[in-house]
Amino acid sequence: MSENKVVPITLLTGYLGAGKTTLINHVLNNQEGYKVAVIVNDIGEVNIDADLIAKGGVVQEEDSSLVPLQNGCICCTLKVDLMQQIVDIIKTKKFDYILIEASGVCEPLPIAQTITVLSEQTTQYGLPQICRLDNVVTVVDALRLRDEFNCGNNLVKEDIDDEDIENLLIQQIEFCNKIVLNKVDDLSEEELNKVKAIIRSLQPKAEIIETNYGKVDVSKILDTNSFDFEEASTSAAWIEELNRMDNEDDDDDEKEDEHDEEHEHHDEHGHEHDEHHHEHGHHHHHHGEGETEEYGISTFVYFRRQPFNKDEFDKFATNFPKNIIRCKGIIWFKDEPDLSYVFEQSGKQISAAPAGQWIASLPEKEQAEIKLQNPSIMNDWDEKYGDRIMKLVFIGQDMDKKWIIEALDKCLSK
Repeated sequence: MSENKVVPITLLTGYLGAGKTTLINHVLNNQEGYKVAVIVNDIGEVNIDADLIAKGGVVQEEDSSLVPLQNGCICCTLKVDLMQQIVDIIKTKKFDYILIEASGVCEPLPIAQTITVLSEQTTQYGLPQICRLDNVVTVVDALRLRDEFNCGNNLVKEDIDDEDIENLLIQQIEFCNKIVLNKVDDLSEEELNKVKAIIRSLQPKAEIIETNYGKVDVSKILDTNSFDFEEASTSAAWIEELNRMDNEDDDDDEKEDEHDEEHEHHDEHGHEHDEHHHEHGHHHHHHGEGETEEYGISTFVYFRRQPFNKDEFDKFATNFPKNIIRCKGIIWFKDEPDLSYVFEQSGKQISAAPAGQWIASLPEKEQAEIKLQNPSIMNDWDEKYGDRIMKLVFIGQDMDKKWIIEALDKCLSK
């Protein structure tokens, strides 16, 4: 291995029991000329085949390519440890590829950020690049998706651990560039199509590889040159839908001004106009995506200027409709006019976290400076509310959109 060898890294995610370790064993059995080191978040979850140790895919402890990371999660507390392990493996010059298996309860985005930072740090200091993130692969258990999501018809079961399927599965599907859909032979063609429709409703861009027992062409996993951080971080359907709405707004400012004015007066005509606006966005979202429409999966954006009453919105969130797969966006509350919040729902997981101050809440001098530096801010500026806005993307199956919009409108501060 040359001094300046850039070692590619594949990050493997997926919830507990999806088949990540089976896939790793398959890769180690078919390394195709690579010498692969494996980093696992928790050694207790991993059962690497003994015969692979003998073959040298994973070797003895004193010369090991199996690196356990315990007592924490590499997406949060073990970031520095992960960086150190990657550097240590590369320093040995014994391996030309690193495969990282994240714990079943890890979100992939922070891990990808850690690897990307390490990749870029060396070049910032004038040193050769030592690694690059080549591929982020999410393993999805098609059988479990069918049984516990009931192919999307029953998205919540009382006995599912909050930190297991709903929230983490959705986060893992949203941030990746390849999805290995495992155990597909256990589903009927209709069930499989429904499962794929759910996945596509969350992640429209990633390549889906259907398989059984983790048997995947290794060239799809190793050295693919297929990962782009910017693309992966904006590939989730909810982001795409918000961007689409913003673009439509830019193309039709006159109609949007009309919509805002009508909504401010809360008259019936304004509400009808808003309904039309959302239908318009939904129509474009599913253009050419008949599979999602066929299974009743749809998307719409709830858009308002005025804030929520916090108590009323809390009541709505407590009884969140169960057929909503994903909801995410930005909101604000009347009693906290300076703060924007990011609202996020995946299954039973619901949260609203502060996301910073609205520009309109800053002193006038500071506002003027920001507007001067970023003139595009004025494209979405409202005379009454400034940049304060509410945009929530809903992705769900057989959603009663009219009821959801009316229920949220009742939460608006009077």
